[in-house]
Amino acid sequence: MHAREMISTHPHVKGNANDALIRCIEECFDCAQTCTSCADACLGEPMVAQLTQCIRLNMDCADICMATGAVATRRTGTNEDVIRHMLNACMAACGLCGEECERHAKQHEHCRVCAEACRRCEQACRQALDSMGARH
Repeated sequence: MHAREMISTHPHVKGNANDALIRCIEECFDCAQTCTSCADACLGEPMVAQLTQCIRLNMDCADICMATGAVATRRTGTNEDVIRHMLNACMAACGLCGEECERHAKQHEHCRVCAEACRRCEQACRQALDSMGARH
């Protein structure tokens, strides 16, 4: 990913990039891809009907992570309140998706991988909020 390189060169950042926020952006995009892949893998399982909730949470989490990463990437102007709300929503989505995937992790390796990605993203969002001086 080029998040650090791009944000560091932004004229409004002037080289003073927030490392926690950049890590969060990268984790958001990684989690979005992982959740999308997990949902697709769940659809390929013979017991797909038992994975309906997992698929739903995967897709919701992927969309929220993608949107959060995009909003947090923008550095022109300020909109820290929206970023904080997005980070909180992303933490919630990742928490729910991670819990659901953990329920299936022993039967499905893709769910184990997804649960780990969700936990990393959830933690990165929390650290980004902390770096912004936000309460969550």
